[in-house]
Amino acid sequence: MILLLGCTLSTSCGVYSFTGASISADVKTISIPTFYNNAPLGPSNMSITFTESVRDYFLQNTNLVLVDNDGDLQLEGAISNYTLTPVAVTAAQDDSNIDLTSLTRITIYVDAVYVNTKDDTYDFDKTFSFFIDFDQNAQDLSANEEEFVEEIFDQIILDIFNSSVANW
Repeated sequence: MILLLGCTLSTSCGVYSFTGASISADVKTISIPTFYNNAPLGPSNMSITFTESVRDYFLQNTNLVLVDNDGDLQLEGAISNYTLTPVAVTAAQDDSNIDLTSLTRITIYVDAVYVNTKDDTYDFDKTFSFFIDFDQNAQDLSANEEEFVEEIFDQIILDIFNSSVANW
């Protein structure tokens, strides 16, 4: 009786996981081609870093098999922008110096297209973004940029995952 109930619950509405993914039982594969870097700024390895991170996240948090082309689920896109924006200004000590930015915001934008070949109601074409503020007086951008980018990518990947297979 318990086995029958367990089988019924796991197949009646799809496959659920502890990560919040809700993937139909007939969906077996995902294809994620390279996300190209179209941003004018940022580290040169962002394309590879983002693509490998998003692939790893989907493979670790679902039972999907990664295929090169024509997966049941298809996720593609590009890193569209990387911006550095002053957020807070520090006043100069005297009139002979200029005011400087003490807090700077790094924002990364990723355009993503998601196609579910089994159910097109979940398809989307969206831009995801996230930012980190850092104090230029306390943290050097060149020494910390990789860490900042990784943290931003982690949040964008979570947002893409939630929008696609978690249906949030």
